[in-house]
Amino acid sequence: MKNNKKGTFTALPPPLLHNLTPSAFLKEMSLTTEQRLANTHEMHRPQIIELLDMSETSHQKFSSVDMDQTLFQPFPSEVVFQNFAPCETYEVPLILRNNDKIPRLVKVVLESSPYFKVISPNNVCHKVAPGMQSTFRIIFTPEENKDYFHEVTCITEREKFIVPIRAIGARGILDLPNQLNFSTCPVKYNTQKILLVRNIGNREARYQISTQSPFSVEPCLGTLGVGETTQLTVEFQPQEIGNHSNDLVIHYDTGEDIHVGLYGAATDVNVRLDKNSLTVEKTYITLANQRSVVIHNRSDIIAHFQWKVFEMQDDEDRQKLRLCYKLKTEEEDEIDQFLDDCNADPTVRERLSVLTRTFQNRRAMVQEDSMLFTDNVFTVEQVEGDVWPNSTTEINVIFRPQETRVYQRTVYCDISGRETRIPLRIKGEGMGPNLIFNFDQLDIGKVFVGSTHSYEAILSNKGAIDALFNLIPPATALGSCFTFEPKEGIIEPGGVQAIQITFSSTILGEFMEEFRVSVNGSPKPVSLTIRGCVIGPTFHFNVPSLNFGNISFGFPRTLSCCLSNTSLVPMTFNLRIPSDGPGDVSISSYIQSLDITRTSWRKQDQVSAKSKEFSITPSHGSIRSQGLMDIQVCWCASP
Repeated sequence: MKNNKKGTFTALPPPLLHNLTPSAFLKEMSLTTEQRLANTHEMHRPQIIELLDMSETSHQKFSSVDMDQTLFQPFPSEVVFQNFAPCETYEVPLILRNNDKIPRLVKVVLESSPYFKVISPNNVCHKVAPGMQSTFRIIFTPEENKDYFHEVTCITEREKFIVPIRAIGARGILDLPNQLNFSTCPVKYNTQKILLVRNIGNREARYQISTQSPFSVEPCLGTLGVGETTQLTVEFQPQEIGNHSNDLVIHYDTGEDIHVGLYGAATDVNVRLDKNSLTVEKTYITLANQRSVVIHNRSDIIAHFQWKVFEMQDDEDRQKLRLCYKLKTEEEDEIDQFLDDCNADPTVRERLSVLTRTFQNRRAMVQEDSMLFTDNVFTVEQVEGDVWPNSTTEINVIFRPQETRVYQRTVYCDISGRETRIPLRIKGEGMGPNLIFNFDQLDIGKVFVGSTHSYEAILSNKGAIDALFNLIPPATALGSCFTFEPKEGIIEPGGVQAIQITFSSTILGEFMEEFRVSVNGSPKPVSLTIRGCVIGPTFHFNVPSLNFGNISFGFPRTLSCCLSNTSLVPMTFNLRIPSDGPGDVSISSYIQSLDITRTSWRKQDQVSAKSKEFSITPSHGSIRSQGLMDIQVCWCASP
């Protein structure tokens, strides 16, 4: 870098050969120095390194040449020597033409070098007329066939600028084609081309090769001696249909970048599934069922397939980003907790690296995950594999339901030769144990209150798996009058279980109760409806009426009747005559004659309540079922 009060400029290295095809690079390297100069037809603005004060060197302080241009234009813009031999002398003229409209002075300065020197013209101290030129000669004497670099400084009345000098020595040159055309290839398929590469240069070739997706190359770097050969494998694996192009860049250690054009077109091929949806037959929970789908490969390639969870690669990438972000948040929380623990116990600080490395490994596992399809209900066999050209492969889908419900999944087949993943919709229904009663409804008719009745229901397992059942306790008062035995148990496939039902109620009236039996693994319980009517005991008297006839006051008369219990349960009774008086029992005339005082009292004390004229013996009691009891009814009329 050179500085002065007028300006600051930085000297840059001379440009190297870039963006050349292999043939152009070979042609360029095969030219002699004279041929290279003869083929140079372009000029470039030189690099100004310092601005000078024109008032110190000239009376002409103004110029028609812009400040970003030099007063003299050099040709060639870069002095190049190539294909030279050691100890030989080579010469290239450097022409400086005056771009101004007035005569100007120019001189060329070359820093001391054992390889380069400059010979000025005889009139170097004279001004150069407008549009005229001054020719300097650059002399180069190499010691060996290698690269040399130098520069000459041209000094005008207004600025200093440099002209680079470069000597191109021996080069390693790989014999490569200008273009590599893969023509039409299957999408998502790795198409390879093998290149036999020879070093046709005059020195060892050290190189590094790079390209961009969907192209790749192996090996990407190497060293090849003069005349030696090697193989390069160029791969084309497009992920989208359409035309693709890129460059294969060979970067030599000498600084040149050579470009080989890569071209390829991607298209879908005839690779498909035999069906887009798959319905598995109804399957009992804990058991398994399977269906199959066939992959047809009607192309000439080996189709590699993978069953995926996501429909597109972008969805997988977003899922990985979410997982990595979650791990990052988890790591930050654990580090914060770890730092708090370090304040309490500084000896655990060394474990921080272990914690960090653990999360790095977990993130690496997420990035390397193929995101293949996994599910605890549907299993795909094989989840990854190959289908040979013009052949088929059968894929089994196994259904293992965990619950009694309908399952639906969509799985995507990512396969070579198809740009988009092929969807396969899978549907299956899980079934629980199939228990049924031998009847849906039991009508027990009329039953007497307090009587105990027993019934039997048969619970059958019509399914293919064991059924674990359990009676749901009834929530109603009448429902609690029923007892079931057994209340729980296991019934094997095809087996039966007799359920003993006992009923005894103290509640009268009609009823309809639904009893439910829950079955493990089945969302809907098995139900049994019992209906009937609870009635009281039935009875009757042996005579429809008792006729006491005409009797006098105070003379009791007794008649008999028989009360029959026609029900199947004991009957408790309490007899009374509703129209009888509520007062004391009437007294017969005989007792009245013996008890004058009492009679007088009865006459004097006119009781407002009517005397009780009837007495029943027994008036209450219990009659066994189907039993009889004699009843005595005595009537003593009172005046």
